[in-house]
Amino acid sequence: MIKSRTAQECGKADFGWLQARYTFSFGHYFDPELMGYASLRVLNQEILAPGASFQPRTYPRVDILNLVLQGEAEYRDSEGRSVRINAGEAALLSTQPNISYSEHNLSQTKPLTRMQLWLDACPSHENPLIQKIDIGNASRLLLASPNGEENSLQLRQQVWIHHIDLQAGEQQDFKIHGPRAYLQSIHGRVDAHGGGSHSQQQLVCGDGAFIHQEPSLTVKATTPLRALLIDLPV
Repeated sequence: MIKSRTAQECGKADFGWLQARYTFSFGHYFDPELMGYASLRVLNQEILAPGASFQPRTYPRVDILNLVLQGEAEYRDSEGRSVRINAGEAALLSTQPNISYSEHNLSQTKPLTRMQLWLDACPSHENPLIQKIDIGNASRLLLASPNGEENSLQLRQQVWIHHIDLQAGEQQDFKIHGPRAYLQSIHGRVDAHGGGSHSQQQLVCGDGAFIHQEPSLTVKATTPLRALLIDLPV
């Protein structure tokens, strides 16, 4: 089964300094039937105004993946660690109890646009506290995985995250590790076809799709496409 969740159905916020779209319940947006999907707790796209910041706060035990689409961001923790990432890069924060984290748009003239994912972290796993990766322009890239395979970011959970960058007419086939996955179009149109059924969905910019009980997925771009496939066995 592939079931779409359109960008229009998502929660939204506009605070002036922050504009956001929320796939799942977050902040003021609450839907008891959309508290996350498997170990994926949060999937937000947010735009921070020039010079804007999220002030320090603590988090539950999650891995926070930030993918910068436009601008330059800095992430700091209360113990003095920090990382800067530009458009085309991603950072992974392995949050810890009693440590607070902040986010800053480093530009005083340009907005910061990024995707943010929270993934539940296994209580027995510890990884580097801050990791960074350059995404590049490969048609498919393993962005994050449980064991850091293929030089990917290492998660504290059985999750595989693929970054997809296709031209119109190109396609990629993906094996799904377990019963669930989530496909998110960052921009562009995509046809998604399940490998275990005749299920398919067409997604446009900002749309997502719940994927259930499909052993594989074919992703075909009908326009230039950038997307994430989040493989969620747990």
